[in-house]
Amino acid sequence: MSVPLYQAKAELFRTLGHPVRIRVLELLQAGPRPVRDLLANIDVEPSSLSQQLAVLRRTGVVVSFRDHGLVMYALSTPDVADLLAAGRRILGAVLTDRDGLLAELRGHSPAEQPAGQPAGQSAGQPAGQSAGQPASPVR
Repeated sequence: MSVPLYQAKAELFRTLGHPVRIRVLELLQAGPRPVRDLLANIDVEPSSLSQQLAVLRRTGVVVSFRDHGLVMYALSTPDVADLLAAGRRILGAVLTDRDGLLAELRGHSPAEQPAGQPAGQSAGQPAGQSAGQPASPVR
């Protein structure tokens, strides 16, 4: 029986849901690499890297082959690199939107200021003290 497309996509994204696997894929964008190069660039135990490479191989995201006695890994298709690039763009847009929202939350417009409170002064803040100033010690 065939797996529904949405389920296959979910499995693919689960495969991508580990930082070591993402780092491996990032490194392989430059071309095939031997395991020793991957180990040199990823702070992980050899056994852990081996497990993560096995997951990537099982799902078909990477392929392995031997070259002069070295076990080499490569992306199975250039589409994997495209997916990583799309992820970077999405993450950049999401973080940009969050920064914009944070800036909006920190900088109230005069229309949002509570009635009777001067602009630049937060609720619960003593009069004459602006939002960025520390409170003076009580004497």
